[in-house]
Amino acid sequence: MIDFVVTKLHDVRFMSMLLAFFAASATVYTLVMPLLAGGDLSKRMKAVASERERIRQRERDRLNKSEKVALRQTPKQIVSKVVEDLNLTKWLAQEAALEKLIMAGYRGHAPYVTFLFARAVTPIVMLIAAAVYVFVVSGTDWSITMKIGICVGAAYAGLQAPMLFLKNAISKRQLSIKRAFPDSLDLLLICIESGMSVEVAFRKVAQEIVGQSVALSEEFTLTTAELSYLQDRKSAYENLARRTGLEGVKSVCLALQQSERYGTPLGQSLRVMAQENRDMRMTEAEKKAAALPPKLTVPMILFFLPCLFIVILGPSYIKITTMH
Repeated sequence: MIDFVVTKLHDVRFMSMLLAFFAASATVYTLVMPLLAGGDLSKRMKAVASERERIRQRERDRLNKSEKVALRQTPKQIVSKVVEDLNLTKWLAQEAALEKLIMAGYRGHAPYVTFLFARAVTPIVMLIAAAVYVFVVSGTDWSITMKIGICVGAAYAGLQAPMLFLKNAISKRQLSIKRAFPDSLDLLLICIESGMSVEVAFRKVAQEIVGQSVALSEEFTLTTAELSYLQDRKSAYENLARRTGLEGVKSVCLALQQSERYGTPLGQSLRVMAQENRDMRMTEAEKKAAALPPKLTVPMILFFLPCLFIVILGPSYIKITTMH
């Protein structure tokens, strides 16, 4: 077996075909991934358009003093029925969870109901799965206390799994926004100094930045809608800061509020904040680069060095064994 592997590694034709296969696979992956991402982009932009229509309809209903019309997407019937029958809104409802759903990009009543349903169902599913595995499938001679502890631990993990998924979605979305935000501030500064209004500037930047960050384009589009239809423009900036949860975005929103209230020049503030956000992004990159060598120590010891020893000492070991 070892002789066969060594022969194949020294076979020029086989190695050329292997490298060509990897190169062709990488090329196909590079060409196909943008096509797959396009469907998700159009879906998210359609959701933003429907959210804008919802804001417009809500403000019209408020001005006409009529009943509020709910245009949000309704959850699935079975999920809604379970949540209502078990009164999960009372037992599992969390204001922080609702804010985290908004920060993760899940707006409306349907994601909240789905989140409550997941928090109620996931622990039960994990508990049943752990009990079946521990008491039926595994067949180990563990004590009953250990088996019950494993089942309880699985149920607790199922209870925390939705929150963990939510935190992961928030971190990914914030990272996307944080990377594109300095460039969007530069574009916003150019638009404002060219004479555009804030609403038109936000709309233009949302169109231009969509290729770099869909999440930031979505937030700017929603802010444009709120600036157009909300009575208090301060609320639109506060909503943008709350939806993102980033300190850099909060600082910019505060500067926009001060500009609206006191008439202070906005161009210089945006220029300074864009540079600060860019410096923050560079500082975080430098921190990650400085923390890379310690993180690579364990993988190098476990994976790289054994392979290196095999490559260096393998031929010598084969020659020694063949000599005897």
